[in-house]
Amino acid sequence: MRYVRRVLQPGETIVYTTRLHPVIYWRAVLLLIIAIILAAWAWKTVDNSSLALALWIAAAIFALLTLSSALRAFIRRASTELAVTDQRVIYKTGLLGRHTLEMARAKVESVTVDQTLSGRMSGYGTVTVRGVGSAFEPIRNIADPLTFRNYLTVG
Repeated sequence: MRYVRRVLQPGETIVYTTRLHPVIYWRAVLLLIIAIILAAWAWKTVDNSSLALALWIAAAIFALLTLSSALRAFIRRASTELAVTDQRVIYKTGLLGRHTLEMARAKVESVTVDQTLSGRMSGYGTVTVRGVGSAFEPIRNIADPLTFRNYLTVG
């Protein structure tokens, strides 16, 4: 919450903070499972060396894709800040480049929460904040979106 703490106005306090749900790692997990399956298959097919080599290469490629996907998700999760203060809602994303949205709580007209079945079971969803004359883009994969909405609409 470094950005949020830096932009607080005098007397403004943070009421609630949240972050992106770990579900953003799903692609990396899927790629890891494929890499493990390929590596196990390559290990089992030692009798056919050309097939085993091809499978080891495929497993290595999927392992590299896993690392790339996991790193991208980690950076996205670490560089996204969501906070509700007693005066406004603040959303910041980006590591090198920065994208921020801020809206006064008094200007919030409605908050939409969308959750799939898996989102409801795992505790993540998409939140869209609409205000007088403007709207936040949908903020996807927020952990515990109903609590975020409650803190935003109360007060």
